[in-house]
Amino acid sequence: MRFLRFLKIFFTVIRFGLDEMMLSRINDRRVALLLRITTIGRRFDDPPGVRLRLALESLGPIFVKFGQVLSTRRDLLPPDIASELAKLQDQVPPFDSNVAIGLIEKSLGAPVDTIFDEFERVPVASASIAQVH
Repeated sequence: MRFLRFLKIFFTVIRFGLDEMMLSRINDRRVALLLRITTIGRRFDDPPGVRLRLALESLGPIFVKFGQVLSTRRDLLPPDIASELAKLQDQVPPFDSNVAIGLIEKSLGAPVDTIFDEFERVPVASASIAQVH
């Protein structure tokens, strides 16, 4: 199971071009050349900060929380990346409402329609580990 999670993280790094961000930190020319070959043909239309934020969002709540904490450390990050990660504080996209409904029904052992007088299928707000319906 850990290996599958590792693969997901690895392919997310590749998909969002985060490996390109690491290339500038590598001093060994041979390793840098090898890594640069893997980036041939990929387009990086979005700035690095946007790609990092999107990657963290796609990896799930723990990574979103990490991005939130990291966004407060402007002494460690370039301003553009810190500003982009700050969007994880209050602009996290909601997860699928059917997932939320399934979790509620499984936890409470009854359909949401019988538990609540009213349940909005479209979330009102979302955060790193929860959303409001």
